[in-house]
Amino acid sequence: MAFSSLRLQQFRSYGDASFAFDDGVNIIVGPNASGKTNILEAVLVAALGGSYRARDSELIKNGTEWARIDAVDDEQTRIVKIQPGRAGTVAKSFELDDQTFVRLHASRTLPVVLFEPNHLLLLTGSPELRRAFLDDLLEQLELDFGPMRRQYRRVLTQRNALLKQRPRDVHEQLFVWNLRLSELGGRIAQRRLQLLAQINERASEHYGSLAGGPHKIALEYMSSCSAEQYESSLLKRLEASEELDILRGFTGTGPHRDDIAALIDGRPMAEVASRGELRTLVLVLKILELQLLKSARAVQPMLLLDDVFSELDAKRRQALTGYVRDYQTFITTTDADVATHHFSQAASIIPL
Repeated sequence: MAFSSLRLQQFRSYGDASFAFDDGVNIIVGPNASGKTNILEAVLVAALGGSYRARDSELIKNGTEWARIDAVDDEQTRIVKIQPGRAGTVAKSFELDDQTFVRLHASRTLPVVLFEPNHLLLLTGSPELRRAFLDDLLEQLELDFGPMRRQYRRVLTQRNALLKQRPRDVHEQLFVWNLRLSELGGRIAQRRLQLLAQINERASEHYGSLAGGPHKIALEYMSSCSAEQYESSLLKRLEASEELDILRGFTGTGPHRDDIAALIDGRPMAEVASRGELRTLVLVLKILELQLLKSARAVQPMLLLDDVFSELDAKRRQALTGYVRDYQTFITTTDADVATHHFSQAASIIPL
């Protein structure tokens, strides 16, 4: 699956601009603040239905009232319209094969892997980054995970609202939300554990290839709940912590609080790994994203590399290019030589 062209109307910094793409490597070159990342964002919105960094209203060019994306792929034109909705809101719609949808169902999305500078903090940043890495990937791998994730968030929001309101019968009301939250939480945790098992099967091999020597890499799921009996364990903890949750006004246990720890040769990478070793593992995780999506969706994912070549040393740049040759790839950079140096095959240069 590949985009052959993209037209942006009143999207972000663009008034009306069109771009033609190669089905191989596309290098988008321009100075800072020239709109390079906006092109990647438009590709992502057309493929997945939403931005990774902004609300829908922020996608509309300043001073205008609507935005439109036309993305042509191998089989169809995908049109995204963002325009005024009811009561000052913004409405988004998608047109595929002359059909209009208000939401892009997972079955109609195109698999995409994004690698941007903030992802280099994946292993050292907040637990939210690691949870999002797993859950965002699961949404693309398993079509029912997105609705399950949103449902969990709604139930969590309702339970937290009840904790803040503190009605007289709060414990009786919490009983229902505890049951529902533990049921959904158990399903989410199980999916995460299954994905981690798939990653662990391949991570050591890829890491050893990039690092130039054998290492045992493992990602461990960190939770206060039992991995084997997560649902029942979470229910017990929710019931036991009701008074504490009421005092602090939020739910302190569940998948929304869990974390992932990376180990190298049995030792925590956050404590013993060098910056280069951490970046190597992040690179491995992105490579595995590509491979897992290709296997699960039976189509080639698109790869978006937002200014990461400047963040990687020459060895890791070369390693990355060795893995991406079979995918349509979009690279943003301020220096085309940095990117083109690593591609023996022709690359399409898009100057801004």
